[in-house]
Amino acid sequence: MPPQESDERTGYTECIHACGHTNVQAAHASTLEITTDDYLTPAGDCIVGIKADRAPSSFAPAFVAACQHVDAQIELALTVGSRTATVVGRGDPSLTFESDRSLVVRTSEYVDDRTVMVEADTAATDLPRSLVSALADGASLTATLRVEVPTT
Repeated sequence: MPPQESDERTGYTECIHACGHTNVQAAHASTLEITTDDYLTPAGDCIVGIKADRAPSSFAPAFVAACQHVDAQIELALTVGSRTATVVGRGDPSLTFESDRSLVVRTSEYVDDRTVMVEADTAATDLPRSLVSALADGASLTATLRVEVPTT
């Protein structure tokens, strides 16, 4: 008999806390960003959180390695009060997690030092407007990144 493939997966999680800002618009059609910067101008239409307590450069090596796996599935849960929006995408061997400033989720396959997920099913403009309004009112944001990779 041929060997059977396992459906078992191993997961790793990273959590980021950030704040909303009056200029949060969440209008960008292909990206979503959370930054450690303490300000936001109206030009930052992909940014949903500022003053993040962490950036990709501080993520655990095991988490980074899992995201670089060719079959990595990544999920980002954005929680504001009782509201949660989920973004699903994939990892890529080219992800570096070197940015000490911000993390970016992309609907495309483009990768730079800020990219934490590619081919995401959601960009900033796709987020529920009730969640975006709460962020524009300055609400706190918890962003939980979870990556799963096959164990075999």
